[in-house]
Amino acid sequence: MDETCPKCGKDGYRNPALTVDAAGIRMGDAGLELLLIRRGREPWKGSLAFPGGFVDEGEDPEMAVLRELAEETGVIGNDPRLVTVRGDPERDPRKHIVSILYRVTIPDDATPVAGDDAAAAEFHLLDDVDGDELAGDHGEMLKELRDSL
Repeated sequence: MDETCPKCGKDGYRNPALTVDAAGIRMGDAGLELLLIRRGREPWKGSLAFPGGFVDEGEDPEMAVLRELAEETGVIGNDPRLVTVRGDPERDPRKHIVSILYRVTIPDDATPVAGDDAAAAEFHLLDDVDGDELAGDHGEMLKELRDSL
């Protein structure tokens, strides 16, 4: 389709939305720690999840993951590294959403504070995180994160 609607700006294509998720990792006294949020909104309200959200128009996904991490946890991360891309059209009940999971380095002295749509934000020992308790397909993403380390 070549034409763009002059009222809404839509071009007639139905494209998936793009999100990013941060697997924030730091070395704690007892081993590798993973920064997770507890979702404050549906879908999966109350479940643990990677902090993340939608990429804004004109935003680089690597910048978006650092922005979302800061907005949801108050933590400034760095050095985002691609872990996996998830794109099953049925992975999210809201609509077709493609998500990029990045491993992000977190400072050892970081203290998370929940913000934006996160009800809580805290570090968990990576070895203790059960993928079955994570929101949506984040358990599968966790497995890929572990495989990448």
